[in-house]
Amino acid sequence: MSEQPASVDDYIAGFPPDVAERLLQVRAAILAGVPTPEGQVPEERMRYGIAAVMLGGRYALHFAGWKHHIGLYPVPTLPEALETEVAPLRQAKDTVVLKHALPLPIELVGRVTAAIVALRLEEGQPHAS
Repeated sequence: MSEQPASVDDYIAGFPPDVAERLLQVRAAILAGVPTPEGQVPEERMRYGIAAVMLGGRYALHFAGWKHHIGLYPVPTLPEALETEVAPLRQAKDTVVLKHALPLPIELVGRVTAAIVALRLEEGQPHAS
């Protein structure tokens, strides 16, 4: 992908169909976990050349497609029980890697998103922009 996609839809469409389908599933799980005022959907943006779902004008979570995996960024240290599940998927301090060769843990992505949202709200970040 040589030029910057204008939207998250364009970004996802730039991948091979099998990766695009996985990205759509990850996107749906993230969007479902971000609270919004009734009747609205979470805001999405392209940031740093990858997709981001926003929470209160600040990113909640970025996701990106790569040749061998989908990355979630930044994923802070989570509550202990959830962190134990996420730990095998961590590639770096704030990075979670979902390898294409393995089944996609969509339910886990949803729980990670919910935990990140809870952390952001504890920090005093508002629900929506």
